[in-house]
Amino acid sequence: MSVNRTELVAAVAERSSLTKSQADAALSALQDVLVESVSKGEAVKITGLLAVERVERAARTGRNPQTGAEIQIPAGYGVKISAGSALKKAVSNK
Repeated sequence: MSVNRTELVAAVAERSSLTKSQADAALSALQDVLVESVSKGEAVKITGLLAVERVERAARTGRNPQTGAEIQIPAGYGVKISAGSALKKAVSNK
């Protein structure tokens, strides 16, 4: 089971006394800030909840799974998301 955006907006609106459109705007703003910050290489930390950061990936040699031929994978960036203490506690208690 998962919570989609519509359900998340409704839950945030209910718990925060915001309208659904205000909660949706807040969620969109959070998304914009996360994307902008991570694209600049800045880490975003929401204490107790999560940390999001850009990580560098070194160039490496890989294999084509169909042919087995070696291929060169260029260096690039990825995203690392770490669970905060509140999330870890919520998962371990269930």
